[in-house]
Order: sequence, then C-alpha cells, then structure tokens
Amino acid sequence: MQIAYYDESGDDGYPRYSSPLFALSAVYLHYLNWQSGHERLRDFRRSLKTAYYLPVKWELHTRDFVLNKKPYLGLNINDADRAAILDAYCDLIGNLDLKIINVVIVKPHIANPKYQVLATALKYSVQRIENDLDPAQNPQSRFLIITDPGRIGKMRSTTRRVQRINLIPSKFGQVHGRLPALITQAKVRDWLDRMKPSLNLRASSKDPYGIMFHP
Repeated sequence: MQIAYYDESGDDGYPRYSSPLFALSAVYLHYLNWQSGHERLRDFRRSLKTAYYLPVKWELHTRDFVLNKKPYLGLNINDADRAAILDAYCDLIGNLDLKIINVVIVKPHIANPKYQVLATALKYSVQRIENDLDPAQNPQSRFLIITDPGRIGKMRSTTRRVQRINLIPSKFGQVHGRLPALITQAKVRDWLDRMKPSLNLRASSKDPYGIMFHP
C-alpha cells in the first residue's frame, strides 16, 4: 500500500480565476517507509528549533515563511537564513524514500470554456502514479489519497472509477503571496535540483523535473 498526499497551489477556477496557474502536487511513499520518513522530518524540525527557535509543531507554509509573515515574523529570521532553511528542507526531501509528481495547469493556454481544472490535474497525476506502480504487473498495488477536506467531493468523482484508490481528508491548506527578490528563478531551480532524486522524472518527458504542464 502506498500513501499519496495531495496539495495544491492556486485556485482551480475557470474561465474566471484569480491565479493563472494551478499546481497539484502528490507525494507518495510505501506505508512501511512512513514512520522512518516522519522521524527524519521530526528530527529536522527539532534542529530548526535549536538553531532558529522555530517551533516543531508550527506548520511551515513556504510562501508565508519566505515573505516573513505571521507567525514567522516574530522569530526575526533574516532573508538569507530563511533561504538556507528551505535549502536544507529540499536536501532532506531529496533524500527521503518517496516520490513526487507535479501537474501544472496553465489557464491562459486553455481553449475549452468547460475545461475542468482540478479534475484534469488529478487525472494526469493519478495516471502517473499508476504508471509508476504498474498495477498490471503488480495487481496488489494500491494507494490511499490524503487531501484537503474541501476537495474530497471533486477528487472522489474523478477517482471513483479506479477501485484501488481511497481518499481521506487532511487539515492542510494552501498559501499565496509574492516572492521577495531573494527568491530568484535560479534559486527555485536550485531547490528543484536538490529535490530531484525524489521527483518522478518519468511523469513528463518534456520537463527536466518531470513536471506535467497542460494544456
């Protein structure tokens, strides 16, 4: 059994929308690897608490953290240190026994006014997880989807025809904001390079990080 955690960035509206991109990311791993992965993440968060007084139980929302918004503002972590923390996070992710698939819907490229943003992104993501697990050769391959409670209905309607998938809600949401000058395109590529060992590069042959862009 694999556990697949889904989260998103941007809104899934179309043709009216507030963000031109909608990104759906899936992190999946074998259930036997969950405990060790959790322990490594916990140890990492403890190291951040020691070095930067960042509470272990605080959720780390990347953009709010980069933008130095509440609740991180009171910690007085400077820009360079915040970038270094994310460097270390990406290094950790790249060394965990898991895989990541990212699907990005580029709304300005959509021609069909009835285009279903979330359903399309989820369809491509699930297809790629299944291609990786190869249920035709491994009939016992199954995966459990963990997602935001508000998305359960839409995601179930898309995945209900695939019998091996179950969905349960998660409390986590999304964040938005403008990135500061410190976070350049080169820095984003650097983070992707650090995580590359954990990215499912076969998800897209057209992108060096396996990111599926559609349309």
